[in-house]
Amino acid sequence: MTRELIGGLGALDRDHTYVLYGRRPPGGLALDGRFSWRRVGGPDAVWSPRVAASSGRRCDVFLSPNSYLLSALAPVPTAMVVHDLIPFVDGLPAQGRARRIERLTMRAALSRSAAVVCVSRSTYEDLIARHPRAAAKAVVAPLAAGELFRAGRPASELEEVRRRHRLPATFVLAAGSLEPRKNLARLIEAHAGLRDRLRATHPLVLVGPPGWDNEALLGMVGRHEHVRYLGEVGDEDLAALYSSCTVFCFPSLYEGFGLPVIEAMMAGAATITSATSSLPEVAGDAARYVDPCSVSEIRAALGELLESEGLRQELSARARARAADFSWSETAQRVMCVLEGIARR
Repeated sequence: MTRELIGGLGALDRDHTYVLYGRRPPGGLALDGRFSWRRVGGPDAVWSPRVAASSGRRCDVFLSPNSYLLSALAPVPTAMVVHDLIPFVDGLPAQGRARRIERLTMRAALSRSAAVVCVSRSTYEDLIARHPRAAAKAVVAPLAAGELFRAGRPASELEEVRRRHRLPATFVLAAGSLEPRKNLARLIEAHAGLRDRLRATHPLVLVGPPGWDNEALLGMVGRHEHVRYLGEVGDEDLAALYSSCTVFCFPSLYEGFGLPVIEAMMAGAATITSATSSLPEVAGDAARYVDPCSVSEIRAALGELLESEGLRQELSARARARAADFSWSETAQRVMCVLEGIARR
């Protein structure tokens, strides 16, 4: 999100300067003289106070895209970004360290921040249900897919990516980190229950970083002949895989926005996703929805789409149209309005 947002802010015709803080330079961005880069090192407990102190000397306002602690510490008017409420949803699997940190810092961050940017209406409603006072300063700024993911890549390029990853011409794709919330164990079980012909001709391909608490999941991958885990791949390859897959399946238990869904849709993938949290808000009428806790529903949706080229083509056309409703330019405009607003106060 941060890289695309920086690019979107840079594309706006505004006479502002920007200071970027990080542990390493932002890659893949062509930034002009309005942007300066400051490297700050150290663990989180040290990094956040250092950045906060520097922002007080160099900035009029501060945008914190991924740290509640930094939002609480910054001495200038700050807009904090809330991606999701995962650590606060009872019964939802969450990484232990992230859960502890966010629960410790969220309330202070909300109190200190001048504005709150939520990445979806779903996230906004989850936030306000738990912190009603935040409603007065919370706005929604939906995310988007980068232009890299737009459909229309040459067939030769798609074939080369498949060849390099040793993939057939037809496959089911799932993208996201290997963690319990992504619900990949049920997806593997659903795929294993497909008819032999479909399972053999459409292997399940998982891509994404290792995540956490993934030992049992990796064991499942190893036991199923027609399941492959490619690990984390670069954005270029990921875009080609979205465009190549027969069906994209994202049965996550909960998402603050669900970037893989909008990316796959921009690439024209026929998509199956969960009827929960923000996912219907993002996919609209351009996806086949399932109860993520129902293996039989996931299996039925997979079978239906794999068997029907007409349905896949219909969903693909809807997906491209739906993805076009979201843009990083619009996201940047909304965030800029927030930042200019808190600066004027």
